[in-house]
Amino acid sequence: MTERKETIQQLFKQHYRKMYRLATILLHDDAESKDVVHDVFAQLLGDTRSLREETAEAFLLTCVRNRCLNLMRNRQTQERIQRLYMLDLETTLISERHLCEEADSLNEAIRLLEPPVRREVIMRHFRDGFTFSEVAGQLGVSETTIYKHLRRALESLRDQLKTTKSV
Repeated sequence: MTERKETIQQLFKQHYRKMYRLATILLHDDAESKDVVHDVFAQLLGDTRSLREETAEAFLLTCVRNRCLNLMRNRQTQERIQRLYMLDLETTLISERHLCEEADSLNEAIRLLEPPVRREVIMRHFRDGFTFSEVAGQLGVSETTIYKHLRRALESLRDQLKTTKSV
């Protein structure tokens, strides 16, 4: 094992500058270039295969090039994911803004309902969650009257919202 370490130390001393230069040319980042070269040598330490002296330089430079390409590919993938995330976030914000605008339009349409009893029926049934019979009991009218007010209020709201969307 010590003989292997000595061989790798010798390769390190002999080829580090060329490997680092290649990584710097490809990555344009000193810290990442150093990391790539060190990763190549760390992998060599764990590998049991032996290197031939006549092909060692080409092998090491190829390893550096491949690691740099993998790193660039991963970086591009991360950037693409980040762009897609930002687009998704932007779309979500637009959708939420659109929903808020629609809710504002609906609230305004409810506020404008006439006669006021229709507005009261809509609010008690949909906002407060009361049944037709409970709303009828609270307002002192029949369930049929509540149903008619609700039907006319919904028709009026549909018409108002259609005209708001088309404008």
